[in-house]
Amino acid sequence: MFVFSKGKPNTFNPIKIPCKTAGTVYNIKRPKVISEASKRDRDEIMTTNNTKYKDNIFEYCVGKKQGTQTHPAPFPEELANDHIISWSNENDLIYDPFMGSGTTAKMAIKNNRNWIGSEISEEYCSIIEQRIQTAEPLLFSYCQ
Repeated sequence: MFVFSKGKPNTFNPIKIPCKTAGTVYNIKRPKVISEASKRDRDEIMTTNNTKYKDNIFEYCVGKKQGTQTHPAPFPEELANDHIISWSNENDLIYDPFMGSGTTAKMAIKNNRNWIGSEISEEYCSIIEQRIQTAEPLLFSYCQ
């Protein structure tokens, strides 16, 4: 996925994840793990933080989950979720030009974002309606 922006993006909320090496102490001048007893020169010591920013390569399990069995290429909900929370704030507007099974709309609703989408397939519009009903009450028909 790409995020396109004219100039610097207006919003960026980086996702933090637990760091596997949290609390590990390193000697900066000699990059090896050191013990408590060898902490003589405090300027040379670095301790790993508890969290870190998520890498720019996202990994997700893909496959058909509940609500997406009728679409040939379901989009992982976690992928849509992570991009929505990273690049928008609550009440912002999310646009999905190729809605497919409606994953982006569903995750926008769950993250308190407004959304607009386009889909030309009547079959996929039915799938979208079914999926977003689980995220919000149906106020109107989405594809007419």
